[in-house]
Amino acid sequence: MKKIPVFILSGFLGSGKTTLLKQLLQTCEDKGINPAVLMNEIGKTDMDGEILHERNKQQIIEKLLDGCICCSKKGEVTGSIKRLLHNKPDVIFIELTGVANPEEVVDSLTEPELIEYVYLEKVITVLDGENILEYNSIFGSVRELVQTTRRQIEVADILIVNKIDLISQSQKEKIKKGIEKQNTVSPVYFTSYSEVDPNLLLTGIKEGEDQISSHRNRQSPTQNEHKHHHTHGQNRSYSRINTLTLDINQQVKPAKVDKFLKKWRPNLLRAKGYIPLKDGCYLLQHVMKRTNIERSEHLGKHYLVMIGIDLNKDEVKSEWAKLNK
Repeated sequence: MKKIPVFILSGFLGSGKTTLLKQLLQTCEDKGINPAVLMNEIGKTDMDGEILHERNKQQIIEKLLDGCICCSKKGEVTGSIKRLLHNKPDVIFIELTGVANPEEVVDSLTEPELIEYVYLEKVITVLDGENILEYNSIFGSVRELVQTTRRQIEVADILIVNKIDLISQSQKEKIKKGIEKQNTVSPVYFTSYSEVDPNLLLTGIKEGEDQISSHRNRQSPTQNEHKHHHTHGQNRSYSRINTLTLDINQQVKPAKVDKFLKKWRPNLLRAKGYIPLKDGCYLLQHVMKRTNIERSEHLGKHYLVMIGIDLNKDEVKSEWAKLNK
């Protein structure tokens, strides 16, 4: 079964996410790619969704208003994505409200109703170059916002520093150094009006039969082969936030599972799944240092999903196999 890649657009309010999304949607249209969009607004007014519909009245959009997709609206994400999947998209873009934590949304993608149909391709974080250096002082009294903006940088696969036309070269260097303190792995692009070559961002998507990007044509044979396999069904995620599903075919002991999960700190962000115990099925949830289980009426297969940053999947699978001998 072919899974649909999901791109998460993250970044604080006013950074330029919707501007970037409009450009990505235009690229999809040019290449014969069928996109779907999930928009999240912190308020009751759907301004960004209206902006997209002005560009294309036929654009497939689901909207979650008046709340943050990673907390108060988290329970509605599954239903919204399922409705988008009915339109058989080639890709799904999720634009988060500016105060959302990307990893919480990734957690939603691993729900039982979605895990077989979608996978995370990339987290793209857009930063407001004009204001980012002031975030610590602006949000000094609201530590949660400071933590959120930092997390948006830390977990990003691609970082776009926008509005560089409004800053000096010295500010640009300070921003670059600040980013490197939190994320030394992901590429950083400096832009105005969120203008960046979309081919640098859009990987893992089926292109129209007659549309082959010149970017891919310039790649080496090894790179082309790599992209070909990725596009045609192996569904390998290239996000630094990776998810790993472990099958469970026999009864397990919660204490052993807990010990196994703690082994992967600090890379492991969270884990969840349905595990079989002697007296039935239980929902397991693991966050940071704590593991909780509760009785569940789940009747499907048993499994454990791990969500982490740069998890070594081969090593995790090997250790899991030893635990389940």
